[in-house]
Amino acid sequence: MRVFKFGGASVKDAEGIKNVYDVLQKVGYEDVLLVVSAMGKTTNALETVIKNYFDKSAELNSSVQEVKKYHNQILMDLFEEEKHEVFTAVNNQFSDLEYFLAHNKSPNYNFVYDQIVSYGELISTTILSNFMSFMGIKTQWLDVRNFIKTDATYRDAEVDWELTQKNIAKNVKRKILNITQGFLGSDENNFTTTLGREGSDYTAAIFAYCLNAESVTIWKDVPGVMNADPRYFENASLLNQISYREAIELAFYGATVIHPKTLQPLQKKEIPLFVKSFINPLLPGTRVAKGADLEPYLPCFIVKRNQLLISLSSIDFSFIMEENISEIFALFHQFKIKVNLIQNSAISFSVCVEDKFENFKDLNAILSKKFKVDFDENVTLYTIRHFNDKAAQTVEENKTVLLKQVSRETMQVVTKES
Repeated sequence: MRVFKFGGASVKDAEGIKNVYDVLQKVGYEDVLLVVSAMGKTTNALETVIKNYFDKSAELNSSVQEVKKYHNQILMDLFEEEKHEVFTAVNNQFSDLEYFLAHNKSPNYNFVYDQIVSYGELISTTILSNFMSFMGIKTQWLDVRNFIKTDATYRDAEVDWELTQKNIAKNVKRKILNITQGFLGSDENNFTTTLGREGSDYTAAIFAYCLNAESVTIWKDVPGVMNADPRYFENASLLNQISYREAIELAFYGATVIHPKTLQPLQKKEIPLFVKSFINPLLPGTRVAKGADLEPYLPCFIVKRNQLLISLSSIDFSFIMEENISEIFALFHQFKIKVNLIQNSAISFSVCVEDKFENFKDLNAILSKKFKVDFDENVTLYTIRHFNDKAAQTVEENKTVLLKQVSRETMQVVTKES
C-alpha cells in the first residue's frame, strides 16, 4: 500500500479537488490511503471561531457561517445539484459543530480547540471522498479518530502506538482507495485530540508504519524539498535525495516541508518518503531514504520567525550550573515553550524559544524571582546546514546579530532587522 498526503493548499477549492482526482489518474489509486488536511485556510478560520467563542463575541455565529459558506461554494462547484447526499453529510457536520458550541461546558481552551478545529479535516475528507465516488472511484472514508489513539494532551497529543497499530492493521481495507483525516486522533474517552499543527504529515507516517507501506508521498505546491524557502531566498535549489538523518536534522531545525515527527517511524521501517508536486505529479521530486546522500551538497537555509530570545543571568554573579539549567528546562517543559537554540557562559544562559501557547508572561514571573531576565521579542532564527562564508553573509546582511552559534555542520544566527 502507498500512503499519500494532500495538504490544505492542494484542496483549497473545487479546482484543487479536481486536481487531486487528476493526480490519482496519473499515478494510480488502487491500494492507496489518502491523508487529507482541512481545506485552504479553514484551520485559521476555525481558530477565529474559537476566539469568538471564548470572547463571547457577537461575531461567533457569523464566523461559523463564513466557514460554512466557503465549503458550500466548493460543494456547488463540484456537484451538479444540491440533491447529492454530500450536502446533507456536510450540513450534519456543521450541525454537530454548532451543537458543541451551544452545549460545551469545558473551560479548557486546548480541549475546546481540538473539538472545533477537527471539523476542518472531517468536512474536507467528506467532500473529497464523495467527489471521488461521484467520478467513479470506489472509496472508503475512515474516521481517523477510530484508528489513531492518543493520550489526552490536547493540541499536542502523544500516540498510543500499540493500540493504534492494532486498530489500523485490523480495519484498513486493501485494494481500495482509503481516505482519512490528517492531524487528528482521539483519547481513551473518545474525545478528539490533535497531533500538533501541521501534523497531517505525521498521520501519514503513522499509517505507513502500521501498514508496512511501500512508500509515503507528500504532495505539495513545490517541486520537492528545496535548500531554502523561495519566499525568503532567491535561487532556491531542489534537493533530489536526502538521507533520513539529514531530513531529520532539517526538520529538527524547523524546515517546514517535512513535519519533525514524520521521519522517525518511517526510518524505523526504512519506508521511503517522497515530496512531490501536485502541479506536476510525474516529476521525480525529492526522495528521502536510507543511505541517500544530500544532492547536491548545498547550504540549506531554515528560517523561524516570531521567536523569543531570553537571556538569564544570576543575580549574585554565581555560576549557572547543571542544577540551574535543569530547573530552567523543567519550567520550559511545564509551560510548553519549545527551545530552538541554547548558549551559556559562566553566569548567563541564553535560549531562543517558540512560545506558541503564549505562556512566557507566566514563566517570566517565576524566572524573575531567581534570575535577571532580559528578552527580545519577534526575533528571527536562521539555521544554515552545510554553511559557508557566502551563506553566512546572506543571513547576516543588513541585520543586527543578537546571538551566533557555529558547529562543524551548522550555523545558527538570531537576528533583528536593522
